[in-house]
Amino acid sequence: MKRLSGWDAVLLYTETPTVHMHTLKLAVIDISQLDGRQFGVDEFRQVIHGRLYKLDPFRYELVDIPFKFHHPMWRENCEVDLDYHVRPWRVASPGGRRELDEAIGEIASTPLDRSRPLWEMYFIEGLANGRIAVLGKIHHALADGVASANLLARGMDLETSPQADRDSYATDPAPARTELVRSAFVDHLRQIQRLPGVMRYTAEGIGRVRKSSKKLSPELTRPFTPPPSFMNHRVDATRKFATATLGLADVKETAKHLGVTINDMVLAISAGALRELSLKYDHHADHPLLASVPVSFDFSRDRVSGNYFTGVMMVVPIELADPLERVRAVHDAAVEAKETHHLMGPELVSRWSAYFPPAPAERLFGWLAEKDGQNKVLNLPISNVPGPREHGRVGGALVTEIYSVGPLTTGSGLNITVWSYVDQLNVSVLSDGATLEDPHELTDAMTRAFVEIRSAAGLSADLVVPDNVMAP
Repeated sequence: MKRLSGWDAVLLYTETPTVHMHTLKLAVIDISQLDGRQFGVDEFRQVIHGRLYKLDPFRYELVDIPFKFHHPMWRENCEVDLDYHVRPWRVASPGGRRELDEAIGEIASTPLDRSRPLWEMYFIEGLANGRIAVLGKIHHALADGVASANLLARGMDLETSPQADRDSYATDPAPARTELVRSAFVDHLRQIQRLPGVMRYTAEGIGRVRKSSKKLSPELTRPFTPPPSFMNHRVDATRKFATATLGLADVKETAKHLGVTINDMVLAISAGALRELSLKYDHHADHPLLASVPVSFDFSRDRVSGNYFTGVMMVVPIELADPLERVRAVHDAAVEAKETHHLMGPELVSRWSAYFPPAPAERLFGWLAEKDGQNKVLNLPISNVPGPREHGRVGGALVTEIYSVGPLTTGSGLNITVWSYVDQLNVSVLSDGATLEDPHELTDAMTRAFVEIRSAAGLSADLVVPDNVMAP
């Protein structure tokens, strides 16, 4: 047994019937070269069964504390019913990118069952060109982006080092109520002992901010008043999903040419696309948006669970019409936001989250989710996560593409998540049922925004499409 960290628990408390806190990890797999070998859902279940011993979060079962006296715990080694957790699905004909994206949106529209380990996996058939897809639907309380990338690597065979499977893993008995209450009481005492250190960490951060000559921009000094936008409203339970692929080499070339980072490029591309959609839906784009950009403070390659990140508030300059001005503005805003973030201390929010009382926190987030009107914290989250640098295999079949997206947050109907995989920069967009007519509007706009930046920089507008990816 182990207790959820405060940050992990907050990601549980924020979940409501319309705000689902699962993340999505999608792998497209080419089975055409298996030489006629059968690879269906039963064979895939066998692959997962053989790797459960090292896919630790897949064996975690949530255990609530009586009377919500403390944050829940994970029973770390429970029994896993793979007939329940690994499910077959078939996309509509002709089985292209759009049909797959529509299937993912349908799957994402239902929450996970908390009485079971908080994940589901879908074996998706019916894709064109001899392919299948595997979708992991994993609760954010289990893993952040870095942990998910490490977990994904454990679940795949890397071409240079095939993995050894194992048929069994140890299971632990369910805890008694008295044990749960006793451990909660002891842990509360530990938290009280740690409180002076948390307060000292906070005071040191405030002191660094006061001594710093760096002045915050007006946008970042008012993080609880983001500008009204078409994407900010009461989120409904429907989910829509869309993907697009850019060549990582094209993005790196553009970033190097302009003297910025890949993360700057992701934000600049997003800014261009959000400008286009703001002009369509709001009929203006005359002020910057506020995005929360997750930044990890634990990049350990062995970590496959837990959340060690914080959201850095960043200005998205959609009001700038010139694409190169947007790139420069994004770069400057990112530098400024990161400096401020490190001044305050990257673990500030996660340390204080340990002291969130469970029952009041759940009621507060439930109330906020039902309020109509704009989000009072941010406009949307935008994530950029480095994924595997080598091609993976599952059951001997080549993984050709990987996509990932985080959940929608209260009052924000959009999430943009970018994952790199080998030579690809893969864009995923999640929206609710009311924000966009079609989420591919945003992925298409991001592709156009990237072409616009390259053209303005004097680079070729003809993008290199990586090998083996689904057609647009």
